[in-house]
Amino acid sequence: MARPFGAKEAKILAEEHRTLLSRLEAEQAAAPSYRENIRQYSDQLVAQSVLSVLRDVPVEELNNGKEKRSFRVKALRDSGYQTIADLAPASVHSIASVYGISEDAANSIRRIVDDMAAQAGQGCKIRLSTDNKTPEASELVSAIYRYKQFQPLAAPLEQLIQTNRSEVSAAVSDLEAVSGTLKWLFGSKEKKQKAMEAFCRLTELKIDTYGTEAESLLSAIQTLRDSTSADAWDDFTANPVQFINILEEINPGILGNDDVRYGLPEDLAREIQDECYFPDGLLCELRRYQEWGVKYILHQERVLLGDEMGLGKTVQAIAAMVSLKNTGASHFLVVCPASVITNWCREIRKMSKLSVTKIHGGSRAAAFQSWLETGGVAVTTYETTGFCVMPEAFRFSMLVVDEAHYIKNPEAKRTKHVKALTGHAERLLFMTGTALENKAAEMVSLINILQPEIGARIQGMTFMASAPLFRKTVAPVYYRRKREEVLTELPDLIESREWCTMCPAEEAAYEQAVLSGNQMEARRVSWNVPDLRESAKAARLLDLIEDAEADGRKIIVFSFFLDTLRSIAQLLGSRCLNPISGAVSPQRRQEIIDEFDQAPPGTVLAAQVQSGGTGLNIQSASVVILCEPQLKPSVENQAISRAYRMGQTRNVLVYRLLCENSVDEKIMTLLEDKQAIFDAFADQSEAANESREIDERTFGNIIREEIDRINAKKQ
Repeated sequence: MARPFGAKEAKILAEEHRTLLSRLEAEQAAAPSYRENIRQYSDQLVAQSVLSVLRDVPVEELNNGKEKRSFRVKALRDSGYQTIADLAPASVHSIASVYGISEDAANSIRRIVDDMAAQAGQGCKIRLSTDNKTPEASELVSAIYRYKQFQPLAAPLEQLIQTNRSEVSAAVSDLEAVSGTLKWLFGSKEKKQKAMEAFCRLTELKIDTYGTEAESLLSAIQTLRDSTSADAWDDFTANPVQFINILEEINPGILGNDDVRYGLPEDLAREIQDECYFPDGLLCELRRYQEWGVKYILHQERVLLGDEMGLGKTVQAIAAMVSLKNTGASHFLVVCPASVITNWCREIRKMSKLSVTKIHGGSRAAAFQSWLETGGVAVTTYETTGFCVMPEAFRFSMLVVDEAHYIKNPEAKRTKHVKALTGHAERLLFMTGTALENKAAEMVSLINILQPEIGARIQGMTFMASAPLFRKTVAPVYYRRKREEVLTELPDLIESREWCTMCPAEEAAYEQAVLSGNQMEARRVSWNVPDLRESAKAARLLDLIEDAEADGRKIIVFSFFLDTLRSIAQLLGSRCLNPISGAVSPQRRQEIIDEFDQAPPGTVLAAQVQSGGTGLNIQSASVVILCEPQLKPSVENQAISRAYRMGQTRNVLVYRLLCENSVDEKIMTLLEDKQAIFDAFADQSEAANESREIDERTFGNIIREEIDRINAKKQ
């Protein structure tokens, strides 16, 4: 039987397949190293932080413990052990080799140093930040990036090997059995037949799905191996939650948060942990503590979520609705202050695939009827709840009440209207960022609506609202986490856009400014009404200030316009210090800052963004509110950096007050587009920075577009 292929050709084909399979198996075997690298580099980062702390501790501290010791520290110093950090890597043998240090003393020193390192480690937390790209931090971020990139490749890699390993190995074996000239001449007919079939099959596999998929996977793995720390940091900047979640999963407790129960009693925590959560349709990734909060909401059914500002109560509510939708629920209702109704609608659309119906204004009746018929999430205001009269037999899946302290007064109309809605809801979620431990009466009032039996039990316990027994009693209904408990790694800056909906008076003032061509007045949208009680931005400003005060924070309010600052100062009265503007001398500015430093939480400092944005250090403020978007992002960034700078001890929360259907929206869109172009093509030159600004001509185009939109609306 003539051989249809050459011996060399057969040898090359067999070797190619053996090598390919070997490479695939090697990558599969290397998979655990991706996790191990994360654990190793994160431990190293903590160890480095510990050593940094111990470098400030002189060896003399060995004799300052509870046990009276008299180690010969001079001998240690003479041998090069100047600080506790120098002793940390030293063995007992090395320490005992110092003249004058016995083996017993060396053992005691080793134990004391280990105790000091353990204590230092408890206070050392990993804080990944793009402003601190140390080599060690870059190693960790790169390890997380590679693990993250490998994850989608792991399952196809395993499947490819499992499906083809046996066939490829057998075919290679059959081909090699008679691949040589002599083997072929003296081989049996059966072996020759198998070899020919094997050659054909291996040739097919090389160019078929197996070969192409294998090369594609190996190429992708090589690409991630070749990735740089710059690639990793870019991905971290875009997806920080994913990185932190991976780190938290692989090395629990490394972030300084090893409370797996998040403050709940053990029995309840076990039930919460086992609760099912179905995130399909959620368009963002939750932190571990947020997913825990969602499970708490789902399991307990009627709860008050009191997480601190900035922990993401809104996304937890949305995720709970998404999970319920995936199990058959159809109707949800959100009640919130008028100042945040637009924000709720935007957040739901941005973070989920849930449909949204806004029930507000003149079309509220039609919108309410539409929601009854089609379902999804209805968002309405406290003032509009009186118009949301449900059919008697109608039931919906969950009622979410934002800023629930608005209904603390049982006699208020809005409280009665919301209570009427609760009778039709299968689940209740009340939310507030205001700490209720110090307002026990308000807490009892809300819990009485949610779970009256618990409300009755705590009625006589309110005097001990901060005691462990009280917290355990309310745990099934009231859940509050603090930032320092769950966000130990949180970056120092958290930015939010607060979208506001104009009332008719604001809209009329805005349209008049636009149509008259008054560009500056148009930029003062929502602030240029005669009475700020009709300003949506002012309403949201007051809410944010109230939340900040409850959270022990002070606030800086920035605006480009002096008239806006004067109106705000008049609105806030004594809680607002004298505004800082270009007309205020440097000496007087510092006096105002000093007064602000000594002021209580809830105090507001108003400043022109051009003046307050330079030359001032205002670390005592940790909330920054921008009244309108700035045409020069560099000016805005400078203003934010007055509070977000070295010496700041709290996370800085930045809120941008914006109005829909106004120049605010167009400015933000244009700035985003410019930023995207800058990120893709520009360098860090001053000219590049200027390319992100909006000049007069461009803003004039925005005004013309607004004139066309307003005229078209009036036709």
